[in-house]
Amino acid sequence: MSGRREPAESAGAGRRRPARERILRAAARRFYQEGVTATGIDTITAEAGVAKMSLYNNFSSKADLVRAYLDDRHEDWLGRYRERVGPEPDPRDGVLAVFDTYIDGADSPPTGGFRGCGLLNAAAEMPAGHEGRAQVRGQKEEVERMIADHVTALLPGRPDTARATARQIAFLLEGAMVRAGLEGDGRCLRDARAMAERLLDRA
Repeated sequence: MSGRREPAESAGAGRRRPARERILRAAARRFYQEGVTATGIDTITAEAGVAKMSLYNNFSSKADLVRAYLDDRHEDWLGRYRERVGPEPDPRDGVLAVFDTYIDGADSPPTGGFRGCGLLNAAAEMPAGHEGRAQVRGQKEEVERMIADHVTALLPGRPDTARATARQIAFLLEGAMVRAGLEGDGRCLRDARAMAERLLDRA
């Protein structure tokens, strides 16, 4: 999703972490800031402080590492969203919290600045039909289903309106995220949140 926030830690503390975690963190930083294609295995192992064999003991290939990176970003976003909304969110608040979680990432980007959604950035580097694009599509569809579930709860007995409203909000979210990445800040996301709020009020 958006720029993942990394906790501050010393080099020594980082080296005490398991090799897999250090590799994944290093890959996440480099993939997000420099791109998947431009980031080589040697760069990742040097930043993680591990031997190349250690990387291949944990990931069968760079493609396997990219898959793990995409899953890790998505799970990180879901975790931050759940922390924000709690176990039983109000449906309206649940929708708006999706935007807020993206805004959090834009406001507190990793070192190097905010570049938009890491999932979309990675997918944009992949050719049509690539398994990574299907992986990102599934992750985006999961977020859209979350929005749809909240809107359906907000509009009981009006499934057609709920479905159309949720689709509008999901498209608004993703379009705003792309523009926010290009502009390097969360202003577009805040505008989109206000638009989504008006959509919900009208519905």
